[in-house]
Amino acid sequence: MSYFVSNQWLLQQIEKGSEQQGELVIVDTRYDLMDTEAGELAYREGHIPGAHYANLSRDLSSPKRPDGAGGRHPLPEPEAVAAFLASLGIRSSSTVVAYDDQGGVMASRLRWLLQWIGFDGEAYVLDGGYKGWVKEQLPVSADIPAKITGATIPVKLKPEMVASYEQVKQAIGQADTVIIDSRDGARYRGEHETIDPIAGHIPTAINHFWQEGRGADGTWKSPQQQAERFADIDKNATIIVYCGSGVSATPNVFALQEAGFKHVRLYAGSWSEWITYGNNPIATGEE
Repeated sequence: MSYFVSNQWLLQQIEKGSEQQGELVIVDTRYDLMDTEAGELAYREGHIPGAHYANLSRDLSSPKRPDGAGGRHPLPEPEAVAAFLASLGIRSSSTVVAYDDQGGVMASRLRWLLQWIGFDGEAYVLDGGYKGWVKEQLPVSADIPAKITGATIPVKLKPEMVASYEQVKQAIGQADTVIIDSRDGARYRGEHETIDPIAGHIPTAINHFWQEGRGADGTWKSPQQQAERFADIDKNATIIVYCGSGVSATPNVFALQEAGFKHVRLYAGSWSEWITYGNNPIATGEE
């Protein structure tokens, strides 16, 4: 399955009425970590016609837990997120297109969740996001579509997509497993930490900043270019990908899959969960 669709493809679907016919569901996932309501306010001011809104912390995550388990954005309960997505009109046969204005991070979270709960339809991220859509002066709307009550999507959970905290601990130093930190290099090396209270990375993890999957124009690199990014990794290895809270790691998960890696798992709790346990080892600098 391809990762992205273009503005032109989405516009064609809108113009032929795919959204009104229930075949296409568009989801706006804009979100600001420092102002959690800013994304929805921006959505209400203008969005791609027919798009629904999904909030990362409210709709695509569970509430943070007092003990820190699950990190800053714990995975939602499968049945709860299935019911929420169904309220947007998503059915097992739907085509879903998600977008944001942060390079595809939040949209990738939604796409990953759909795969995790066993969604049978097709799900894509809009290449270039809302910024690219507006830059091309394509139509926007302030109309908010109604939600559907009492619906759900059948859950056929894929637990193999997730690496647990205990599995990550056991993977440290294992020859057949590669741990990838998707944050920027300075955070990975522990030079500063802008969000979490402790800086550094999981020992033995290597750094592949998720933004490096994008070209200079902001669109995503081809599968061949993604393969070049990860050329130093054995295709047969088990790959565990993490970031700060399991969100910006998802673009790297999909980039690895497009590059031909078959055994890719997300450590959903990520760094924000790892540091809640005081006896966990922490590394700094380059590996």
